[in-house]
Amino acid sequence: MGDFLTTSVPAANVSDFYCDEALSGRTPVKVVMQTETVLAFEHTRPSYPVHIVVVPKQHVPSLVNLGDAGEEVLMDVFQMVRKVAAMVREEHGAACVVTNEGDYQESKHLHVHVLWRGDLPEGRA
Repeated sequence: MGDFLTTSVPAANVSDFYCDEALSGRTPVKVVMQTETVLAFEHTRPSYPVHIVVVPKQHVPSLVNLGDAGEEVLMDVFQMVRKVAAMVREEHGAACVVTNEGDYQESKHLHVHVLWRGDLPEGRA
């Protein structure tokens, strides 16, 4: 497993699996790729046959609320998302890219899911 950057832990009433578990190393993750600022790893409880999560290594609350981070963090994250999505598309023929906001965002740390949901419907291969 690669090196992890340390991050500040948010207030106890805010759920942040990525800082608290994945980036801290408390929960082991299978790294897909990483840079100094971004980590892509296989989801620990995947909902799809291929389910990769891309997160900044510093705490960033969400896509809309960057907290103390500048917009350059979005460039770093989405450069990684592009690479991961291209890899999934190359291997499976399709990729889905999803992020959540507000009440849909269970963990309050910017994260982007790159998915392959399974076989395409007939006629769409």
